[in-house]
Amino acid sequence: MRLCDYLDKGASLGADRPCLTMDGATLTYGEVTALSWRVARALDRSGIRPGDKVAVLSANNSTAFACVFGISRAGAVWCPVNPRSEAAENRELLDLLDCTALIFQSAFAPLVERIRGDLPKLRTLVRLDDGEPGHEGRGDGSAAGAVPFRTWTAGLPAEPWEAAPADDIVMIAGTGGTTGRPKGVMLGARNIEAMSALTLMSYPIGPRPVYLALAPLTHAAGVLCFPVLTRGGEIVVMPRPDLGEFLALVERHRVTHTFLPPTLLYALLAHPALDSTDTASLQCLWYGAAPMAPARLEEAIGRLGPVFGQLFGQTEAPMMVAAMAPADHVHADGTVVRERLASAGRPTPLVTVGIMAGDGTLLPAGERGEIVVRGSLVMPGYYKNPEATAEASRHGWHHTGDVGYLDADGYLFIVDRLKDMIITGGFNVYSAEVEKALLDHPDVQDCAVIGLPDEKWGERVTAVVQLHQGRAAEPEALRAFAKERLGGVKAPKQIEVWADLPRSTVGKVLKPDIKQRLLA
Repeated sequence: MRLCDYLDKGASLGADRPCLTMDGATLTYGEVTALSWRVARALDRSGIRPGDKVAVLSANNSTAFACVFGISRAGAVWCPVNPRSEAAENRELLDLLDCTALIFQSAFAPLVERIRGDLPKLRTLVRLDDGEPGHEGRGDGSAAGAVPFRTWTAGLPAEPWEAAPADDIVMIAGTGGTTGRPKGVMLGARNIEAMSALTLMSYPIGPRPVYLALAPLTHAAGVLCFPVLTRGGEIVVMPRPDLGEFLALVERHRVTHTFLPPTLLYALLAHPALDSTDTASLQCLWYGAAPMAPARLEEAIGRLGPVFGQLFGQTEAPMMVAAMAPADHVHADGTVVRERLASAGRPTPLVTVGIMAGDGTLLPAGERGEIVVRGSLVMPGYYKNPEATAEASRHGWHHTGDVGYLDADGYLFIVDRLKDMIITGGFNVYSAEVEKALLDHPDVQDCAVIGLPDEKWGERVTAVVQLHQGRAAEPEALRAFAKERLGGVKAPKQIEVWADLPRSTVGKVLKPDIKQRLLA
């Protein structure tokens, strides 16, 4: 299935049904389909050919997401661009991916103006939202050479038109920009099909779901739309992340499905409107992208009910390496299965997961090693980077870079990222383990643990914590709390209290930024 096939599947269940809703305005399946035909024709008129790369630079926006299906119909490759990345990183990514067209929101015109001179392959620039009431954006939309979206699609019939794709690749997603040069993860039609099928297998998704997209559509929130579309669901798009508005939309639209990273879930639990909001419509609130503290997950289940569904994956093997459905979080009597809350669930059907030692040996249950994956979920490789592809696929398995183990019941437990392991006094300390201990403290809303250079220990375990509003826990008290649970080796030698932690657009705490600030 091409990406446009997911839209067509939903349209076959009712062209007049709501497809994309934002700021109170709804586009039906028929309207989104017609828009996708016009976008495909406009790309063709602009000289975009099958296999060409088309980037979309936008915050969450219905029209921007509808363009994805037009890109697919033109046989081109969708390249989502992170709107919160630095200009240099986005320039590097667009150049790496050989993008020939860029569709962007007017708010990002100044960024486009700064980088377009260094992108000679970029022939077509389209200002997405110029002239649309209420969507003028913060910029002036005046990037030189850019054509307004309405002008670009003017005169083109909203009638079926498609071009045959050049190959299986349907999207290329950037990754790795925070730790080095970005890499382009090539995802084929079969990867998205496997991800969608595993989503439909693993979680409760009935007819006509209502999916609320608060997290960026350029990341996990976006690819989760595809299985929703196959069931004729409505996607409610939030252009700006606001948890108060999130709760209001859940109640107003009777939202059944949504996705939040743990950091936003922690903030949601602290939101004053949570307990007074009617959330009874929720069937599955997905969480993932980072480890979640078991104590917070148990609190969330107690307040919102058994509606939480964990997913574990990465850009190279999207979303569904392992899953834990809402029903797996509780016993038959409704009590929480505490021993499972620290796990990432079981490997999904159609995916094989192993735990590998450094020499390529697969380890038995209970032993820690790198989590490796096989199956049709795994990418074919990195764009124009055979060296990185070979490194990630050593011994015939995809290497995730995560340390973990499988227990006797087949549940997968993620211990830490390999790169985040701290060696202190000759001992290996996994930062995620220390973070989970600190998150058990009632005053701690979020935290990050890193290793800093130390003459005595080699690296000293260092924690930066964000407290709940109105709380005032002292660093020494937090250190004693952690030491009681972890012992002296693993407990942080240094604890800093910050008002907030630097985060990516998907809610992940940016540890390199924290380390740089502390070293400075």
